[in-house]
Amino acid sequence: MFPTCVRQLLTRSLHTAASSPTEALNLLRSQPDHYIIANIVGRKYLLAPRDVLTVPRLRDVQVGDVLKLSDISEVGSREYTLRGDPYLPAEQIGANATVIEHTKGSFERIFKKKRRKGYAKTKTHKQTYTRLRVGEFSLPTGVVGL
Repeated sequence: MFPTCVRQLLTRSLHTAASSPTEALNLLRSQPDHYIIANIVGRKYLLAPRDVLTVPRLRDVQVGDVLKLSDISEVGSREYTLRGDPYLPAEQIGANATVIEHTKGSFERIFKKKRRKGYAKTKTHKQTYTRLRVGEFSLPTGVVGL
């Protein structure tokens, strides 16, 4: 009735529910590309391997430091997703980010004025940022305690 390629697409697009987190990790491991949603400095970011991320300045890190991303709320691929409640356990997925540089943003001007008083004030500043390069993700095989 359907050609073979259409039948394969239809069966692949059906929803597959894993019965356990270990089975879900095995399904994710079989996929080529992965993404994570990680909480960094109070904000959630959608990250893929080798992404460059700009976050507000992290004062306690140096260039070249490797940060372990521990607050991961979701890991997924094109076809499968594993979500935490609210976060996945740290031993379930490994993700690192390397500090590339500390930089400043564009020049911002703040102009204050009061009408009819002759008061006008201009302040300028540059916001500081830290740039991170996301490393490869690891989905360990022998995970206990899920």
